Amino acid sequence: MRLISICPSNTELVAYLGLTSSLIGVDNYSDWPEDIQSLPRLGSDLNIDMDKVEELQPDLVLASLSVPGMEQNIEELKKRNIPFVIVPNPKSLTEVGESILFVGEVTNTLDKANQLYKKYNTFIEKYHFLSKQVKKPTTLYWEWWAKPIFTPGATNWLTEISTLAGGRNVFEDMALASIKTDWEEIVRRNPDVICVIWVGVQKEKVNPKVILKRPGAEQMEAIKNNQLFILEEPLFCRPSPKLLVGLNKIASILHPAIYPQFDENIDPLLDDNFENKLK
Repeated sequence: MRLISICPSNTELVAYLGLTSSLIGVDNYSDWPEDIQSLPRLGSDLNIDMDKVEELQPDLVLASLSVPGMEQNIEELKKRNIPFVIVPNPKSLTEVGESILFVGEVTNTLDKANQLYKKYNTFIEKYHFLSKQVKKPTTLYWEWWAKPIFTPGATNWLTEISTLAGGRNVFEDMALASIKTDWEEIVRRNPDVICVIWVGVQKEKVNPKVILKRPGAEQMEAIKNNQLFILEEPLFCRPSPKLLVGLNKIASILHPAIYPQFDENIDPLLDDNFENKLK
């Protein structure tokens, strides 16, 4: 099956299902796994070169509506009669798990998808169990855009990840997936930990001084205790099973005595020995 992915999270879903060798082209932002680097690049998610897509003659294009503006990709695929599916846009860890099954079904790898889905849910259940050992949850502020400031609210997988990691999102009281707020409000909420993951920006390009220079930052608990973390955006901002790698990382930062140690070279879903560390 000749597959094209025009969204990074879809590329990752394909990889988890062992179908990387079936990919014949990907969008410019897809960066995992390593062996996709040599594939034809088809443009950014909002500017896909449909002439290139058509030339590659895919059996199936995995499209998405996770970002406003992607509708134009769908319209163009329809217009050119290129076979495609829209992978559902997950808002929760449960829905990310269901995406595994969806992609498994459309790529005829449902047996593999069911195995992965079971492992995915077992991991979440184990972290839920470990979170009960945390006597006082750590309060977290997640920043995924700086100007204006945006942060996840209650209906967002980062709030779930916070809880599973023995923490609490300081904006979990707001029933939105994404909240536009201001720095004064964040200072008022005074989180124990600040996590910066600007969407689409590599970790190396985020300067912590941007946060440290904001008014009142030096009075916050997170800054006073050196608890400002610049984290890898792909581990926290894409609706793919990679979110479990992010969960592993933030949990090990917040409560290293309770959760398994983080190793950047180990993916919990791809490492058969990881389950032993959770027992």
